[in-house]
Amino acid sequence: MDNIEILEAQKKNIPIIKRAEMLGELIKLKDTSIAISGTHGKTSTTSMMGSILTEALFDPTLIIGGVVKNLNANALLGKGDIIVAEADEFDKSFLQLSPTHSIITNIDSEHLDCYGSKENLVKGQNFVLDLSTEPGDNNRVNFPHEEIYDFLTPNSILLVNDGRIRLQIVEQKKDSLITEVLNDAEISNNKGVNIPDVILPIDALTKKDKSDLMKALDMGVDWVALSFVQQAEDIHKLKKIINNKALVMAKIEKPSAVKNIDDIINAADGIMIARGDLGVEMPTEQVPIVQKNIIKRCRHFGKPVVVATQMLESMIENLVPTRAEASDVANAIYDGTDAVMLSGESAVGAHPIEVVRTMNKIIENVENDKNNYDLQITQENIDDVDNTDAITLAAYSIAKKSDAKAIITFSVSGRTTTRMARERAPVQIVGLSPNINTTRKMQLYWGVNSCHTQEDAQNAQDMVNIACSIAKNKKLVKPGDNVVISAGVPFGSAGTTNLLRLAEIIADKDLK
Repeated sequence: MDNIEILEAQKKNIPIIKRAEMLGELIKLKDTSIAISGTHGKTSTTSMMGSILTEALFDPTLIIGGVVKNLNANALLGKGDIIVAEADEFDKSFLQLSPTHSIITNIDSEHLDCYGSKENLVKGQNFVLDLSTEPGDNNRVNFPHEEIYDFLTPNSILLVNDGRIRLQIVEQKKDSLITEVLNDAEISNNKGVNIPDVILPIDALTKKDKSDLMKALDMGVDWVALSFVQQAEDIHKLKKIINNKALVMAKIEKPSAVKNIDDIINAADGIMIARGDLGVEMPTEQVPIVQKNIIKRCRHFGKPVVVATQMLESMIENLVPTRAEASDVANAIYDGTDAVMLSGESAVGAHPIEVVRTMNKIIENVENDKNNYDLQITQENIDDVDNTDAITLAAYSIAKKSDAKAIITFSVSGRTTTRMARERAPVQIVGLSPNINTTRKMQLYWGVNSCHTQEDAQNAQDMVNIACSIAKNKKLVKPGDNVVISAGVPFGSAGTTNLLRLAEIIADKDLK
């Protein structure tokens, strides 16, 4: 990346967003927003609409994809209450917009590299997977993983699109796999392929993966998720490449990973239970049991865990989830997961905003169910505790007995905050760190409101003052509330958590 503005923004930790995201925010500033999209004629139609409204003295704001001759510009800031914007369909960027009015000029076959096409497969037909980069059809498709061709043999089963399409290899060639379709199905682009009951002796990262990874690290990502982890060594190899520039999330999608789960949890910084692929690779009825066990093991090791895929699958098309889906999300939260994740529902679904709202409502209702939620997520006693564990357990106990409203942690690395989150304390956890990268990473941890401190504590009183001030300013606590504060001496050193303080929040007028 050689864009000097982006590089400077990254250096100064200035947020970077795409044009479509900014456009989505801009159109919210006006009472009336008109978005114009379509395969052809967007710029012309937007220009004409802008000219009509200007001549009618509405003084509109215009954002157009090309330079308008009579404006000699592609944008115009008006004083009126109307904004007219060209909504580009490339890369699905128009999904970032929520206009009050929409105009679609036409729909034609374009940008199929992004949207793809759909083809019908018939049971019994031959279907070829090959290395050709030409667009696929109902006879063949690109399968760009040359490294695994040699490990597949006739009669091997391939599962496409979470098992919706079943293929059996008939003939194996160096650059293609000829298969028989085992069920009628519809296929489209960018669908996952699972190979059950096969442990592939290949590197977890392809050449393209490594190239993409370096670009992501240059952009300053906080977490990197590794798909189809089979053993802890996969994580170790990835961490060696990352070199402490990001945390690693291991996606559990294969039975071999389940067998090696404790080693993988120890090696990774977090775990994602990717139930879509996992449910394809192993019997569906085993997935709920595996999910509960992995959450429990992550809690034991003090590692964040995410439950993902097919949480609210029906909302890809529908405005409301099924009752079973709502229960599924709720049960994951009752089990004590740190986070739940949407996939296709928000990535390609018709109602991305509504599905996020629905997920959030389910979460809030479960967490407010004090009769059941607090009881179910209470941590069992943990053996072999170290000093950090002892401090966090003590903080949890003190918070309960003193009716504290928050537990505040000072942590350079975030480890103390992670361990505190493991205890699932029934109060707000405020994670403070002088390291901005740590602050961002802690957002994933259960119950944690992470805050970046501009200054680090020099002594115990500094620690108390900084902690209380931040918590009060963010309206997480109020004067008169008790808070429990944990930190390490010497201050600013990672891995030294050894100090607890109980403090009372005082009003500004009481400060001397």
